[in-house]
Amino acid sequence: MTTLLCLAAGLVGLATGWLHFATLARVTDLLLEGRLAGVALQLGRFGLTGGFLALCAGAGWPVLLSGAAGIMAGRALVLWRAQWTTR
Repeated sequence: MTTLLCLAAGLVGLATGWLHFATLARVTDLLLEGRLAGVALQLGRFGLTGGFLALCAGAGWPVLLSGAAGIMAGRALVLWRAQWTTR
């Protein structure tokens, strides 16, 4: 059962990390424009990521580790995509 939870946490973490880091540029643009929507989006990003990690922590350290690794993999995907779109 723990193995399935770890796999699920890794996959959901990948999606969460991708969403978290893909919206970072939008948050920055909104904040630089002085719009409060940037603050709301930032709070949503933190709430989603923090809530996911808290849920994983409740299931135990292996699930939390898998979820955090998934988030870092999502970050790597966003950075890899940004590297190839800016060339």
